[in-house]
Amino acid sequence: MDHLIGGLGQEANGQRRTDRWKTNRSSRQAEQRTNASPHRRIAIAVDLSDESAYAVRWAVANYLRPGDAVILLHVRPTSVLYGADWGSIAVSVSDDADGEVAPAASAEELQKKREEDFDAFTSTKSQDLAQPLVDAQIPFKIHVVKDHDMKERLCLEAERLGLSAMIMGSRGFGASRKGGKGRLGSVSDYCVHHCVCPVVVVRYPDDAAGADAEASGPTDELHTVPEDEPVYHDAPEVHKEN
Repeated sequence: MDHLIGGLGQEANGQRRTDRWKTNRSSRQAEQRTNASPHRRIAIAVDLSDESAYAVRWAVANYLRPGDAVILLHVRPTSVLYGADWGSIAVSVSDDADGEVAPAASAEELQKKREEDFDAFTSTKSQDLAQPLVDAQIPFKIHVVKDHDMKERLCLEAERLGLSAMIMGSRGFGASRKGGKGRLGSVSDYCVHHCVCPVVVVRYPDDAAGADAEASGPTDELHTVPEDEPVYHDAPEVHKEN
C-alpha cells in the first residue's frame, strides 16, 4: 500500500512539473510575440543615378506598405575620382596660368575641396532621391557609408541592419548602358547571390518616357465582364428494379 501511495505521489509531482514547464513555455512564447516587431525593414540601395531614382519611385508605388521602416542606403566610394562599379567622375581641375604642377600642399587642399564638394553633392542628390517618399508621407532615413567595394558593403549593411529586403536598380549598379539589356549589373548580381535578405532588382525601362509610367504602377482601366447565365441540367434518373 505504501508503495502504491508513493508511486501516485511521484506521478502527481511529475505532472505538476510538466504543467509548470508548459506554462513557462507559453509565457515565453507570448513574450516573444509581443516583443517581435511586425514591421519590415526595407532598404533601397541608391547610387545617385536615374536608375536609383526610378527604383525609389517604383518601391513607393508597388512595394512599400504602411509601417515599413525605410532606409535609403548609399555606399560612397572612398575615392572621389574612382570607386567600385562607379566608373570615373568628371571633375574639372583648373591649372595655373604657367601650366606648372601645383605644390603638394595645394594638391591636398584641392583633394579636400573635392571631398567636400562631393559630400555636398551626395547630400543634395540623396534628398532629391527621397522626394517620392516625402510626397507619399513615408518615414525614412538616409544611411551613408564609405567603402571601396560597394557590393560587399551593401551585403554587410544588409546583415548589420537586419533588413527584411533590399531594393535596387538593375542598370545603375555596374551594368553597361550599351549592350547590357536584360542583364543585371555586377553589383546587383552579387547582392542577389550573397545578401542574407531577399533582393528586389527593379528593371529600368529602356526609354525615359516609360520610366515614370511604369514606376507609378499599372494604369489600365478594368472593365466588368458580364457573367454567363447559369445553365442547369437535370440529373438522369436511375430506376432500380425490385
